[in-house]
Amino acid sequence: MSDPNLRDFYSRVGRIEQAHALGLGFEAEGTLGRSFYRRLPVRRRPVFRIGVFLFCFCFGMKGAIHYHMGAEGFDRRVAGIEARGGFDAVQGFLMRSDPVTEMISKGIAVVVERSRV
Repeated sequence: MSDPNLRDFYSRVGRIEQAHALGLGFEAEGTLGRSFYRRLPVRRRPVFRIGVFLFCFCFGMKGAIHYHMGAEGFDRRVAGIEARGGFDAVQGFLMRSDPVTEMISKGIAVVVERSRV
């Protein structure tokens, strides 16, 4: 036969061990217990990081295309896109050669030249 008090005791011990495994513990009133030191996870939305990544990726692709086509070919192609009008004019405006694109293109050229040696 089992003692009901013993069953109750072991069930309470099991609950305490389970709570202890989760990081919980005894906290007296007015003291700093374990829950004070446990950091709660902070939910961050990666919108800013994704925006910065996309911005850098777009300029990198634009610089790579500029390097691959050459400055004159790139400018001719962009002028052709802008001449179509409508939404293509906006696309052409965004694809124009700017100092950042030229800098990235020159950087790619330097890396390619160094790898050939």
